[in-house]
Amino acid sequence: MAKFTRKNAWDQNGTFDNPDLLWYAKAVGIMQSRALNDENSWWFFAAMHGEQMGGEKFPNWNVLPGPPNVPTSPLPDQGTMDKYWNQCQHQSWYFAPWHRGYLIALEEQIRQAVISLGGPADWALPYWNYLGSGDQYKIPPAFTQKTLPDGTPNPLYVTARYGPKNDGNIYVEIPPLSEACQGNTIYTGSNSATSKPGYGGPATKFSHDGNVSGNLESNPHNLVHVQVGGQDGIMSDPDSAGLDPIFYLHHCNIDRMWAAWNVTNHNPINPLWLGGPALYGEREFIMPLPDNKAWVYTPGEMTSLDKLDYTYDDLAPTTEPLVEKTLSQRLTKLGAKSIDIENIQEQNMDLGDNSELVGANAGQVQIDGSGAKTTVKLESSSWKNVPNSLMKASVSNLPDQVYLQLENVKGSRDANILNVSVNHQLAGHISLFGLRNASDKTGHNAGNGLTFILNITDIIDNLFINNELDINALDVTILPDNVIPEDEKITVGRVSIYREAQQL
Repeated sequence: MAKFTRKNAWDQNGTFDNPDLLWYAKAVGIMQSRALNDENSWWFFAAMHGEQMGGEKFPNWNVLPGPPNVPTSPLPDQGTMDKYWNQCQHQSWYFAPWHRGYLIALEEQIRQAVISLGGPADWALPYWNYLGSGDQYKIPPAFTQKTLPDGTPNPLYVTARYGPKNDGNIYVEIPPLSEACQGNTIYTGSNSATSKPGYGGPATKFSHDGNVSGNLESNPHNLVHVQVGGQDGIMSDPDSAGLDPIFYLHHCNIDRMWAAWNVTNHNPINPLWLGGPALYGEREFIMPLPDNKAWVYTPGEMTSLDKLDYTYDDLAPTTEPLVEKTLSQRLTKLGAKSIDIENIQEQNMDLGDNSELVGANAGQVQIDGSGAKTTVKLESSSWKNVPNSLMKASVSNLPDQVYLQLENVKGSRDANILNVSVNHQLAGHISLFGLRNASDKTGHNAGNGLTFILNITDIIDNLFINNELDINALDVTILPDNVIPEDEKITVGRVSIYREAQQL
């Protein structure tokens, strides 16, 4: 039986009447009272996720408005920083397991502080279920109060937290926030139920910042970061996000979603995933625990809550991962005959790389405050396979899936969401969380930017049904949610269309 149970932060209406939140606030205060070079401090833990100590522009720690009043000295020695700091895994199949270990380590630090204050020995980190019912899409009120019930400053209160409209009203917008990823059936890869690159992300080596986010990371994870932080809010950039106490409740919910997904779906069995990047000769995953202990862990040790000491009060899946329903509805829509639903088997395997480039635009696109439009020309010899597959759609001949890719997207600010449409039909919403680091030529990703993959199969199906698929181009429109300052720019290296053959 698990020792610790993580509960919903919105219990007791998300106020300090919820003892988990009150103890969390007091313990965060203890960690914040420690020096930056103390491995048990709040600041040290934030730096493990990512940090920027110098410079005069956001997200550099020395220009962030308080509270909290973020220190940039005294620094640990270089060996300690190389060992622990700037570890977080993004755009990687290590995203979920690295953050699970990070939460476990932070939770243990908080728990020891709670105990030192006379609190419960079984305290556990609460989660913010922003996809839940009622007002749960709003940040729990305990995080918006400037003082604790006893009148002392509230360590959960953050100045640089601005919300999706940059007006200080902190909530997430649903849509575009979604739990659709919970319907995926494979961790890495694609099949008829799972869009590329899979639930957990693409196979990578150590990836402090990478190229393509997995489906769980794309939505809801990335969207929550930029909606909560807003323009120059500390949640909006990986190098400052760990400074905000709501960060850990957000990731606790992401971890809960992964655990709920595991009720019916499986993690990779690939040794390179189980063993982590240390098998490549790269950095190991390591966390400081209380009493100056160092904990090294692997993704394989993070695969199941049964192997760990905690659980959640609610692990019920929130989206039915029923491939049968999805396929039958699509085949019916396309006019397939004599559909025998019992013959449609659930997909639990990656179909492999069956993708083919069928079109691309002419070159780089710059997105300004009014957005951008571009035309993707389709290569007739390749594109004709798409309408042919839709015309022959049946249980034994599954129709193609079609993807839109925005490749090598670059920019200097993460806090924006792009709304992408194809032929005036919404294709999806893209969060730019991680864009700045991915565009840095000196960074782990060598400045290649981010690539976003949107499944536009439903749009293509609609065009086919309306006899509009016999075309030689698709129009793509990209509109930003927030203003893009004149001195900054967002560019897209290429906009492309891929088809992917499907099979059962």
